Amino acid sequence: MLWNTTARGEIFVIDDDTATRETLTAALEGAGYKTICFADGAALLSLMRTRMPVCVLLEVRMPDRDGLDILKKLRDENCPVPIFVTSADGDIATAVEAIRNGAHDFIEKPVSGSDIVDRVEMAIEELSQTAADALPDISLHLPGCEPFTRREREVLARIAVGETNKEAARKLGLSSRTIEGYRAKIMKKVGARNAAELLRRVLSQSRCA
Repeated sequence: MLWNTTARGEIFVIDDDTATRETLTAALEGAGYKTICFADGAALLSLMRTRMPVCVLLEVRMPDRDGLDILKKLRDENCPVPIFVTSADGDIATAVEAIRNGAHDFIEKPVSGSDIVDRVEMAIEELSQTAADALPDISLHLPGCEPFTRREREVLARIAVGETNKEAARKLGLSSRTIEGYRAKIMKKVGARNAAELLRRVLSQSRCA
């Protein structure tokens, strides 16, 4: 069965090498992600102000500015997603500097499509688990209710910290409409009429556990 290419979120790829962009696009879209490619850092930084991907793949050597400068800029703006730095000149000093400046991992070229997909999925899963673990006092399995899916757990984590649909969408790399749909499914499972009632239900159940 083919994946819906928007089902798993968007991944931003910034690389001025056409072959690398094509390799990454084929592998990531084959795994169900939507890939948006950039040939320069300015375009990526501009789009990041209005849309949040689930992951970023960033080449170190860019014609308009150093990739590490872009990495620092993203981290200064509290970009919450995993950022992978790629380079054809994989020297240890560059790799260390990338990690120190907030890169999730450093990948040497030529890239392997299957390896990239594995690393990206692992990084996204780790981030998702961190979001779910941010709910230590909330029961995620209520008696008489269907268990929450992984994505519903992530959305519930965002509801619990008071994020709006738009904020949750940016953090999870989804659309606001998709978040609304998940919120509705969660409240239907719990039998809650609004977010406040939802949290009362799950919090009270946790205290009784």
